[in-house]
Amino acid sequence: MTLINQIQNQHLDYLEAESIYIIREVVAQCSRPALLFSGGKDSIVMFHLARKAFWFGQRKINLPFPLLHVDTGHNYPEVIQFRDEIVEKTGAQLIVAHVEDSIKKGTVKLKHALDSRNAAQAVTLLEAIEEHEFDALMGGARRDEEKARAKERIFSFRDEFGQWDPKAQRPELWSLYNARTSKGENMRVFPISNWTELDVWQYIAREKLSLPSIYFSHQREIVRRGKLLVPVTPLTPKQADDISEVIPVRFRTVGDISCTCPVESSAVDPEDIIDETVVAEVTERGATRMDDQTSEASMERRKKEGYF
Repeated sequence: MTLINQIQNQHLDYLEAESIYIIREVVAQCSRPALLFSGGKDSIVMFHLARKAFWFGQRKINLPFPLLHVDTGHNYPEVIQFRDEIVEKTGAQLIVAHVEDSIKKGTVKLKHALDSRNAAQAVTLLEAIEEHEFDALMGGARRDEEKARAKERIFSFRDEFGQWDPKAQRPELWSLYNARTSKGENMRVFPISNWTELDVWQYIAREKLSLPSIYFSHQREIVRRGKLLVPVTPLTPKQADDISEVIPVRFRTVGDISCTCPVESSAVDPEDIIDETVVAEVTERGATRMDDQTSEASMERRKKEGYF
């Protein structure tokens, strides 16, 4: 092993240990936590870390919390299929909260049938928290993704309305975390907050984690709109004056079809993606998310309304 590989492994070992410590702190301090799990790469890394956190010697202990997925109904089918395969293989408990159910109840209202449901997830998430009485939700958000995420602490307090106030965060000195909440309040916890996109892919490569196929290069019909490659789907159809083309692409992040775009790529394995990530000049959300293009404050506004 080269010196560079040794340093890289030591760095990943440190990040892994920190994340496992945070997950165990959540279980120790909270009575009803859950792990947000969509089948995307960050949630797969989180699930792997959670399983490591409760694997002592040769004895694997079932996760002491369920998985929660807020399903917009507009997800890429490859990701949902992969999510279900992991749950079936591992026996983890999965709770699915559907945005479609919120629409039927009237708590979510969309102007048009094909509108993005990404922001609407906040309502469904808050309804799931209330229904299942979760006092903490762990998720795979990272500080390098977006400016608003960089402002947030690892243990992010939300009030009884699910709202986040960036000016009223609790101090986190010497890795001491305060998860105390009153009834109706909630903690959002980010165990891989200090990881970068490069760290995630290096960890995926080291741990040999499986991912949905759309994370790797494949042929897809797209339309170029500004710097984004918008996939041609029933939810994002071609406009009258659009010119589409079929090119090799991969997804850096996955989410609602109506707002998530791929990037042009020939990377077929994690090592190829690591090479591309090293030289990437735009964050994964900046390069692929249509809903983050509206303004620099769009993510922070949604987080204050309850978005994860």
